Amino acid sequence: MAMWVFGYGSLVWNPGFAHDARLVGFVRDYRRVFYQGSTDHRGTPEFPGRTVTLEHQPGATCWGVAYKISTEQDKQTALEHLEVREKQYDEKIYLDLYTDSSPKTPAVKNVMVQIYLAEGPSGPNKEYLFKLEDALNKIGVVDPHVQDLANAVRKYPDTAVSC
Repeated sequence: MAMWVFGYGSLVWNPGFAHDARLVGFVRDYRRVFYQGSTDHRGTPEFPGRTVTLEHQPGATCWGVAYKISTEQDKQTALEHLEVREKQYDEKIYLDLYTDSSPKTPAVKNVMVQIYLAEGPSGPNKEYLFKLEDALNKIGVVDPHVQDLANAVRKYPDTAVSC
């Protein structure tokens, strides 16, 4: 049986594991928010960066990308990769994935979603934000929260903030 993993942050543009299929879709009753401090991948303990997490909100939808992993070896490798990459996650949950904006039945049931405290490869926090914005735009998703943050960050030149 195949395993599906849902990405709503850096997994949208950089899954980092082998997969057989990629499906754009959304989960219900959760929204993507830049509320998590990242002291390991996108910041330091003295100056934490911000990464996305999912927040339960009835009626909300969060668009992203689900990855299908079929072979046992690829599943094991993906899980090991995610355990290291998402080492501070709070929990794994399993949600239904929808691909149609007014669906009656899910496209995939029980997609694994990691809700965690930090994600993504090392690099500037604004890079994470802009890559997420770009990846969402490429799959036809405009997330107002991500868009508003990206637009706000663009207003400041690199020299406006110093550490």
